[in-house]
Amino acid sequence: MADKHDLRHVVSDEPRVMVVDGSKLVRRMISDTLLKELPGAHVVGCGDLAEARKALSEGTFDLVTTALVLPDGDGLALARVVREAAGQAYVPVIVVSGNAQEALETRVFTEDITDYFDKSLGHTALVAFIRGYVHPAPIEGARVLYVEDSKVVAVATRRMLERQNMQVLHVPSVEDALEHLHKFIGRSDGDVGADLVLSDVYLKGILSGRDLLNQIRAVFHYGKRKLPMLMMTGDDNRDNQAALLREGANDLVLKPIEERLLVTKVLFQLRLAKMG
Repeated sequence: MADKHDLRHVVSDEPRVMVVDGSKLVRRMISDTLLKELPGAHVVGCGDLAEARKALSEGTFDLVTTALVLPDGDGLALARVVREAAGQAYVPVIVVSGNAQEALETRVFTEDITDYFDKSLGHTALVAFIRGYVHPAPIEGARVLYVEDSKVVAVATRRMLERQNMQVLHVPSVEDALEHLHKFIGRSDGDVGADLVLSDVYLKGILSGRDLLNQIRAVFHYGKRKLPMLMMTGDDNRDNQAALLREGANDLVLKPIEERLLVTKVLFQLRLAKMG
């Protein structure tokens, strides 16, 4: 049986997106921005769970966004409604919330939630986020510094990224990654040696992926936009996951890796970094 985070469903050229929010103004703003950036999209706005149920009974969707708090329930209840609807078991459900980072850290989200979006980033960033799910467009030449000590995992993951026309520099250790980044310190053009770092947490060398994260944030002083960093982990300990996010990881990619989810997260962080 496929995992509920699995995104293997067919997305049409004219994606159907459901926007669920108790504020009519917020629904209109998100819808207008979506239609501007994704002209072929069909957006259905719903003010509460009851309206969402009705819309789901009338057709399927390629993606659902929901506020965390709704007039007759919450985003978690909405996610369950989506999962129970015919043909919607694997549709991405995105929670749009002002305290999404806190919710991610404490893992109050259920397995029915695919991802989160912090609404403080703005509606333009939200559309880029949604586009990543419904129409993941490659960012030509994006450079990913990839740290992984398993050759088998590295080959498979590298292929996932290279299929999106990314340039992947794979190194087996944190020491190698730091050596590469040190070569770019003080560059007048602002190049830091990569557009994104993807690292396993647990590595065979002396230094771990967490050490690399701390070096990038505390020693190099590269913020989340300057050099986004995604951490890959098979550790389902919520405290450990929360610690990585508090220490500066942009997001986590849980193992075993699902290709579309990895690609979506990488592309979104790259787009967000380009927005300044």
